[in-house]
Amino acid sequence: MPDSRSDRPSTDATEERSTRGEGPAAVTIAYIAESAGVSVPTVSKVLNGRSGVSDETRARVEELIQRYGYRKPPKNRSKLVELVFRELENMWAVEIIRGVERVARRNKVSVLVSEFGLQDTPARNIDDTVGRRPQCVLSVAQLSEKERAQLTAKGIPFVVFDPNEELPDDVPFVGATNWRGGHAATRHLVGLGHRRIAMISGPDHPFCLARMAGYTSALTEAGIPVDPDLVVKTLLTREDGCTAARDLLSRPERPTAVFTANDMQAMGVYRAARELGLSIPQDLSVVGFDDVPAVAWVDPPLTTVHQPLAEMAVAATEMALALGRGEDVPQMGVEIATTLTIRESTAPPKS
Repeated sequence: MPDSRSDRPSTDATEERSTRGEGPAAVTIAYIAESAGVSVPTVSKVLNGRSGVSDETRARVEELIQRYGYRKPPKNRSKLVELVFRELENMWAVEIIRGVERVARRNKVSVLVSEFGLQDTPARNIDDTVGRRPQCVLSVAQLSEKERAQLTAKGIPFVVFDPNEELPDDVPFVGATNWRGGHAATRHLVGLGHRRIAMISGPDHPFCLARMAGYTSALTEAGIPVDPDLVVKTLLTREDGCTAARDLLSRPERPTAVFTANDMQAMGVYRAARELGLSIPQDLSVVGFDDVPAVAWVDPPLTTVHQPLAEMAVAATEMALALGRGEDVPQMGVEIATTLTIRESTAPPKS
């Protein structure tokens, strides 16, 4: 029989909406408690991560919180943005922190930088983040589905920065126009007259695949067949870029240009070229991706696709803070435009 009380929807309406993946129009903590068959203090314990609740009850309450998208009112939450990295060894971490700090100062909130460690390390745990009750989380580390559910269940909004995996439609993120960057880099090399253009790509993350798709599209548009032998997939490190470049540049018909999935791989290409007695750009043109500050100072300065890391961090932090205030955001996914920065590592091929 339909529930006639005005402060919550009828059972029939709730069931009908939940089959469409929707929750009641205005879910309260009392509604979650009644739906789970528990008391309001029990739901409060689950929301606040306190003990005294059985595992079965906790799982049932958290499932309802996630299903209905219940978001805890932003009270008693620390004025803190938590910026989570998987590892802090990346050269571009400083640019991201700079962008986050810029927005945090403007909003008078503090920034805490955390490092989760690699996914297979026992230290990796989001419980500490949940316990700090930040206003929001900005994750450069790729959160697992379980970790996202933990944050959602505790009412802590989050934004994923530059995701390296496909995310559900309801997960907010900020990324860059990776396809456009790969296309611009390759088109630049084609415009200089190169025809044997190799690509050192990365793992099958969405951003690497998009950069490679831009590369293949630019070649096809120019009427240049895509040669699978000129495409090497490896890790996004200087060492792996060097190993891949040694192989490509030692062939009888070596490429005259190389486009890499990131700047670290490009630094590996520089090393391999030096070892083989090749000069950049006279013998080999090189284009990277990211435009970390250091590549402007190498010899020769690297032509690369500028990924606007600081601007991306600003957008991600503003989105995370808005969600932390309980506001709706106009779109859950934002991509900021990349641009090609031409320096001295590219030139026409030798006749």
